Amino acid sequence: MGYICSEETEELIEAVREFCDHEVREQAKEYDRTGEWPKEIYDKAMEMQLHMMDIPEAYGGLGLDKLSIAAILEEMAKADAGFALTFSVSNIGLKSVFMAGTEAQKKKFCDTIISGKFSGFALTEPQAGSDAAAGRTTAKKDGDSYVLNGRKCFITNGGVAGIYVVTAMTDKSKGIKGMSAFLVEDGTPGFTYGKHEDKMGIRGSRTCDLVFDDCRIPAENLLGKEGEGFKIAMQTLDVSRTFIGCMAVGIAQRAMEEAIAYGKERIQFGKPIVSNQAIAFKLADMEIQIETARQMVAHAACTLMEMGRPYGKESAIAKAYGGDVAMKVTSEAIQIFGGYGYSREYPVEKLMRDAKIYQIFEGTNEIQRVVIANHLLKEY
Repeated sequence: MGYICSEETEELIEAVREFCDHEVREQAKEYDRTGEWPKEIYDKAMEMQLHMMDIPEAYGGLGLDKLSIAAILEEMAKADAGFALTFSVSNIGLKSVFMAGTEAQKKKFCDTIISGKFSGFALTEPQAGSDAAAGRTTAKKDGDSYVLNGRKCFITNGGVAGIYVVTAMTDKSKGIKGMSAFLVEDGTPGFTYGKHEDKMGIRGSRTCDLVFDDCRIPAENLLGKEGEGFKIAMQTLDVSRTFIGCMAVGIAQRAMEEAIAYGKERIQFGKPIVSNQAIAFKLADMEIQIETARQMVAHAACTLMEMGRPYGKESAIAKAYGGDVAMKVTSEAIQIFGGYGYSREYPVEKLMRDAKIYQIFEGTNEIQRVVIANHLLKEY
């Protein structure tokens, strides 16, 4: 798989593979059609403790290393990208808390997830996408509380998470140095959910707006210090992009496997279409791209595990290249299927719809190239 995992983790990966083959892959078709939240599937996954992968053992979780998590998320994404994304994004908020949170915040966050709830990470706003510093959500200190007002959009796990990491401006005059980060629990007065997005792909993942209207939270819910929110968010994304890359690899891997299976069965001019060099070379290029992306993800994951070593560039490359490969491979898979690839009767059109968002969220691939270039200019 490109990942070096322990024997114990290999057993878990195999269990995840079997679960996804029997409980996720086929059912995902119907949830993709209806856009419904597949709660039953997620409940079964939680029985396997898959929501606890990134939680350290000291806090009651599985404490898996980054390579193992990447391998598991790739397997999940092969079955359904929205399913994998839900667990991956739940870990994003966790990363923020372990970067900047107090011991009490870490325990509270972990306990919330272990109890059977997801978490969310709320940075994006209607006016602040790639330009995250343009956020208008505010947090004003009022005694021993902060009062939040504003709206977040395109928030994965919105409406199904039990706790969120939310960025807000505590001092607009300072720009990015006036942004802070907070923990906000589901059910807090003044915190409601806006529209649920009717998305093109990853429809098994819930995405919606978060609305704050004089939402009062305890001052102890501040992550780190005032003004550190932008730094916390960027450092969090530097880590999480690696795992966007591995899910993109999973989508591409599934598309190639589907194309090979179909190409062996499809007979034209008296022979399987995979016997034609034009098709065989497409498959070869798919494999080259997929394996290159997988190795980049593995390299980025290893870099994350090396304490003190910069990892932003590697993570950005894994995300950008993985997302681009997912789109290229799924598009070529549809080409191999021909007209059938354009039909919902076959899985590759869904894989292409799922793949597209992996070039967009967690920082568009254009932004990833800005990140990579900035690292290069500092290095050389």
